[in-house]
Amino acid sequence: MVELKTDTSIDAMHEAGQVVARALTTVREAAGVGVSLLELDELAHDVLRAAGATSPFLGYRPEFAPTPFPAVLCASVNEAIVHGIPTRYRLRDGDLVSLDFGAQLGGWAGDSAVSFIVGRARPADVRLIETAERALAAGIEAAVVGNRVGDIAHAIGTVCRAAGYGIPDGFGGHGIGRHMHEDPAVPNEGRPGRGLPLRHGMVIAIEPMLIAGGTDGYHAAPDGWTLRTNDGSRAAHAEHTVAITNSGPRVLTERR
Repeated sequence: MVELKTDTSIDAMHEAGQVVARALTTVREAAGVGVSLLELDELAHDVLRAAGATSPFLGYRPEFAPTPFPAVLCASVNEAIVHGIPTRYRLRDGDLVSLDFGAQLGGWAGDSAVSFIVGRARPADVRLIETAERALAAGIEAAVVGNRVGDIAHAIGTVCRAAGYGIPDGFGGHGIGRHMHEDPAVPNEGRPGRGLPLRHGMVIAIEPMLIAGGTDGYHAAPDGWTLRTNDGSRAAHAEHTVAITNSGPRVLTERR
């Protein structure tokens, strides 16, 4: 069931979204060569504490997971696509890092992700990340009253495929509200004009994931959480929480 949020509820979700935005900005600024993923997770936790917010990631255990997620931040490096568990790994020059973070504040959730390069960037990695951001922007542009979920999926998939990148099958965006994951599912590829109609008050997380090698294959790492590309190529992830309104899409996790 899809819950339509009131304008007041969307404003409250914006507050949660801004906690997410501050955390991602803080962690990205701190992510330099030699900094460990665990140190970044602790910084993100500090932002939650300061805001009086909690983490929808910490302790989360979906059906596929062998253990509850042990951190507040997903940190995926290089060939890791999503769901990377922060470890003692220290970032190296040229690493491609994807950070995914959520916050729960006042009973409402926010969720966002960003990818970036630590130190010197390879042109291929810059292009990959820029394409992920363009795919996200295309998905947001399609998130308007009167369109359907398939229009968002088609917009994202068109950008990704035109650039020659793979799209991990079975992973994409989702509804969000009182809980981090709600209906509807928002795929990263699909046919326009299909799926659930978009209505004022729907709030969704739009999150393209791209595989540089052009294949769609992935596998779970031994930790049971991290998804890695089958071909060893790098991956990028971009995400925003977006409210669909009669005035157009409203990005609730926009980073200033």
